Amino acid sequence: MDTSDLRIALFSGNYNYTLDGANQALNRLVRSLLGNGAAVRIYSPKVANPDFAATGDLVGLPNVPMPVKGRGDYRMPTHLGARVKRDLAEFAPNIVHLSSPDPSGHAALRWALAHDVPVLASVHTRFETYPRYYNMAFLEPLIIYMLRRYYHRCDALVAPSQSMIDELNAMRMHDDIGLWSRGVDRTIF
Repeated sequence: MDTSDLRIALFSGNYNYTLDGANQALNRLVRSLLGNGAAVRIYSPKVANPDFAATGDLVGLPNVPMPVKGRGDYRMPTHLGARVKRDLAEFAPNIVHLSSPDPSGHAALRWALAHDVPVLASVHTRFETYPRYYNMAFLEPLIIYMLRRYYHRCDALVAPSQSMIDELNAMRMHDDIGLWSRGVDRTIF
């Protein structure tokens, strides 16, 4: 399959409304894919004043403010909804890329499985460690279990470093974990 044959539906919990390393990597990926002839549609929460302009065709997901104190700048995509499902059907992706195991990521995974579309998940954040920072470390085993169940339903998983792959392997997150090395932007550092 040529790059120009790819029709990628990318799901992100934060594509451009708050600036961070993960969404910069996703925007660079989309820029590269579009430049090589792939069709890409991004599904992510939208806000009135994002931190930077999105690369590609961004479709807004239903969302609410992150339900964690001090994280009001982040949004939680809640589901796909009829409008997004219609858009997905019209776009007809031949691959779904999930970049966050949030509720919309789970819904997109179910949609892809129901429509026999391969799913690639990318890991950008150690979500299982978050409870430690809110005095709820006892939840970590449950979150690992939930992440493992989510990632095992995907066709493949990619991570940004060998150390992250080693961590994911130790937690038995998937049998097929590839390296997605993004390098360092030397114009910034």
